Amino acid sequence: MSWKIVEKYRRLLAEEEGASPRGWGGKLTVCLVYPNRYYTAMSNLGLQAVHSQLNAHPDVVCERAFLPDPDDLAEYEKSRTPLLSLESQRPLTDFHVIAFSVSFESDYLNMPAIFRLAGIPPLAQERDGSHPLVMAGGAALFLNPEPVADFLDLVCIGEAEPLLPTLLDLLRSGAGEGRQELLARAARLPGIYVPSLHELEYDGLRIVTRRPLAGAPELVERQWLGELDRHATTSELLTPRTEFADMYLIELSRGCPRGCRFCAAGFIYLPYRQRSLEEIKVQVRRGLKERQKLGLVGAAVSDFKGIGELCRFILQEGGKVSVSSLRLDQLDGEMIAVLKASGHKTVALAPEGGSQRLRNLVKKDITEDQILAACDLLIGNDILNLKLYFIIGLPTETTADLEELVVLVEKIRARVIAAAKANRRLGEVVLSVNPFVPKPFTPFQWCGMEDMKSLEKKGQFLKKSVGRLSNVRLQMESPREAYLQALLSRGDRRMAALLLKADETGSWKRAAKALQFDTDSWVYRTIPPNEILPWDFIARGSRERLEREYRLAFVDQA
Repeated sequence: MSWKIVEKYRRLLAEEEGASPRGWGGKLTVCLVYPNRYYTAMSNLGLQAVHSQLNAHPDVVCERAFLPDPDDLAEYEKSRTPLLSLESQRPLTDFHVIAFSVSFESDYLNMPAIFRLAGIPPLAQERDGSHPLVMAGGAALFLNPEPVADFLDLVCIGEAEPLLPTLLDLLRSGAGEGRQELLARAARLPGIYVPSLHELEYDGLRIVTRRPLAGAPELVERQWLGELDRHATTSELLTPRTEFADMYLIELSRGCPRGCRFCAAGFIYLPYRQRSLEEIKVQVRRGLKERQKLGLVGAAVSDFKGIGELCRFILQEGGKVSVSSLRLDQLDGEMIAVLKASGHKTVALAPEGGSQRLRNLVKKDITEDQILAACDLLIGNDILNLKLYFIIGLPTETTADLEELVVLVEKIRARVIAAAKANRRLGEVVLSVNPFVPKPFTPFQWCGMEDMKSLEKKGQFLKKSVGRLSNVRLQMESPREAYLQALLSRGDRRMAALLLKADETGSWKRAAKALQFDTDSWVYRTIPPNEILPWDFIARGSRERLEREYRLAFVDQA
């Protein structure tokens, strides 16, 4: 075992506020694994909430493990040390359960490395009773767990609060029970998916049939928490070694009431729910004992009823407010004043579609006048740095749509420059552009992604067009990264072979070439609405609604 790794982990643990390692005696031991690095993982509020919920159970001990940093990875391999947990520096093979928390599809690529470093067979069918049970949850698994289904014994579909108690009771009561018998019982629990109990047949890219086995349900019902006030979701572990080290995070709401046709959050977290203002104020007082700055978390922070009063309350209590982005049509004057008082120099807004036609296509329901009015409100409050999120490559997008995007940016820039001159300081417009990626459980799930060469050409057009504008800066996500995200968003179980080969070769592209895997067909294909989708086994409300929105999007454009 590498004492260098052990000492580093002990130092990390000593820096954390709220960490309290517990004894193992006679308890169910769970290692919560985030398939990314510590810096990224500990910025994730969902991971912290699950860690807290597991450790709140009197008969469960939960520790954490992460993808090692490059230097640590070299030390692991040099010393042949198995992957260790942070809290007690024990090998992952010592735990009863390995629980992956996966927020992003790109993290699927890191799961084979976790298995390899831990000395655990990656394929579920290769493991036996001597190995830990391997489960997973998180937003990526809500959408489509199939690319990693062959790695997992069971998958949690939905939110942890209503799902974990019955699962933990089963795992505790099933100690000594055969693995298959335990999984068969788990499959009958609400929200639990056991991949080995679903048999699939393929014809080319298409799934021809899907059959449940051994009494497993045909559909798995996504679980969601009805009363958010019953479970606070806030920062539980504070560390200087993370992106949000200077703030205490508080979740305000779940889901989004808007239903934009490209956005998974508006569908997989339905129904939209928000916490009571009174409960949030309790959490605010608790958080201000830890940090002066409070980060308000939610897909629709500015839709929170009473957001202005809440922000004023935080300011009165001596705190500062931070938000990730704001709704263009829901800017509250009180909230903006508090953001200014909190030292916000930049506010992010998300028009998404560059033209009115595209905003109508995605059901964004905002006009250019509303966008400019929102910018005027922020600029009028001396917030002169604006970050604007746009999507390119949306279905039916043309050069005319991109030209309209540039004109809109020019209008916003003119406002920022005029205010900056009056205030005698600089202002900036940052254009954050992301390629469209079709996501499961959205009306655009059947749409293919635009060709990478076409996206790169559009990126060059925007770079040239805004490059001539002073005080405007372009940030664009790599089309190659978006392509990979689309591949893993739309893939089925056959992706497991690609992921394993990618870990072996060091590149998913080399892996695809070695396996003669035609990734373009997965990414660019428009899927017929009557085709079985890899994620169709997840019950998620009305498929008819998604099909109706899909049709309406393109009928409206005709």
